[in-house]
Amino acid sequence: MPRLNFETLARLPAAVRRPDYDFLNLGTGIVHLGIGAFHRAHQAVFTEDAIRVGGGDWGILGASLRYATVADALAAQNELYTVETLGFDADYRVVAAIRGSMHALTDGARLLAAIAAPRTHIVTLTVTEKGYCLGADGALDFSQADIAHDLLRPDEPRSAIAWLMRGLATRYRAHAAPITAISCDNLQANGAKLCGALTAFAQRSHPEMLSWLRDNVAFPVTVVDCIVPAATEASRARVSAAIGLQDTACVQREAYSQWVIENRFAGPRPAWDQVGVQIVEDVSHYSQLKLHVLNACHSALAYLGLPRGYCYVREAIADPELAQFLENLVSVEIAPALEDIPVLDYWRTVRPRFVNPRIDHRLSQIAEDGSVKLAQRIFPLMIANAAAGVPVRALSRIVRSWLELAASGSIKDPHQTLLASWSNAGADLQSALDDPMLFPPPIRSNAMLRGSIVNAIS
Repeated sequence: MPRLNFETLARLPAAVRRPDYDFLNLGTGIVHLGIGAFHRAHQAVFTEDAIRVGGGDWGILGASLRYATVADALAAQNELYTVETLGFDADYRVVAAIRGSMHALTDGARLLAAIAAPRTHIVTLTVTEKGYCLGADGALDFSQADIAHDLLRPDEPRSAIAWLMRGLATRYRAHAAPITAISCDNLQANGAKLCGALTAFAQRSHPEMLSWLRDNVAFPVTVVDCIVPAATEASRARVSAAIGLQDTACVQREAYSQWVIENRFAGPRPAWDQVGVQIVEDVSHYSQLKLHVLNACHSALAYLGLPRGYCYVREAIADPELAQFLENLVSVEIAPALEDIPVLDYWRTVRPRFVNPRIDHRLSQIAEDGSVKLAQRIFPLMIANAAAGVPVRALSRIVRSWLELAASGSIKDPHQTLLASWSNAGADLQSALDDPMLFPPPIRSNAMLRGSIVNAIS
């Protein structure tokens, strides 16, 4: 079967949307770190819509920081790829907003030059929560292997923080023009944490740049929301059947998509606000709902559903006991922790997304990196409820189930070795609860929270 590319684009069936603007002459205005499925299904789609409406040279140059697979697949297709949207019906669209892709480890000079280019006004990131190398306190963890390596060998960066720092240093030396860095990962106050991590790294690597970073680089806080399961052989086969071409870079996603960005930019931006992106002064309520309702419930289904043999979110929420667990979790333990926020109204919009029969969202994908995700999604709720005398029984059950799965070695985690050393016995759980790599001080020092986790039934 022929492959999707410039030459075969005209062969697409009429039902498949295709780029209807002059993408061949589109200049690059955005550099993206972490050119995975979520970016291609979310920010790149919004950006292409903004280009169609508002124009401008807002093409995206994407960089893969770890593996070359995605960059190679895109390059072989002239950077074109298909977005499969799975709602009541399946919808197919070819996106062309990405105008270049690279593997940073083999094309690092090009990446640094792109960040430094005067026409580049925005750097975006989707590197997952663990990609920011933060400790339990939310600050840059200098003991992490990648950060320690990057400080010792600045010309061989591994972390997203070091790559961004090197790119900004190149820009600073070239012309020092302002730029906006936008985190698009599920971190509470993600922009502030990216700023803090980059500033801490600069203090040790580029102290001469600190005042420029403060005055010329903007770090807006954002909220991103769209369920994007990893591509599978089945999803790739559906895409090939729909478009009549082979596409090894295709992505699948749900119909719902949200992007909220704090109105804090250092320069121009695409016409995102004209295509559904919410540009607001304060994103905190949006962030709390996303992290503590949708993401927390996803984690609950993953850690409670996997031991029951379920593979997908839609299977786990079809279990009456787990469905009721979520209802109780949201109404009894999450809503009280998020006062003055419409938690129950929001949950009523989220629950139908979980049962979408077309979305194969793997619980194993959600369960990965629990030590980082629970610090964002679950622990703040437990701490708030403990202070207010509100129950934490369901939240504790999620944490206990995570610890047991991690101890079994059946889920991936940045602290895999540490977590695998704990057994399911209560005494060892008490030791785990003492570890600052796993739990923040308000949980480690609270006897009630510790006891609730140890005594929870997974």
